[in-house]
Amino acid sequence: MAVPRNRTSNAKKNSRRSHHAKKPKNLSACGNCKKLRLPHRICPSCGHYDGRQVSAAKAE
Repeated sequence: MAVPRNRTSNAKKNSRRSHHAKKPKNLSACGNCKKLRLPHRICPSCGHYDGRQVSAAKAE
């Protein structure tokens, strides 16, 4: 079993983990209504996907 030779300091440990933070979601504009939505998903406001109507739009 591997045993570390020296203790890893808090600064070294935390600087190694500096890239572990969550990043904000990438939003893209809907091609039909231009509202922001997640990519590769049906637009929740108008129901379009890939240039065609896929589901009924939600009532506002």
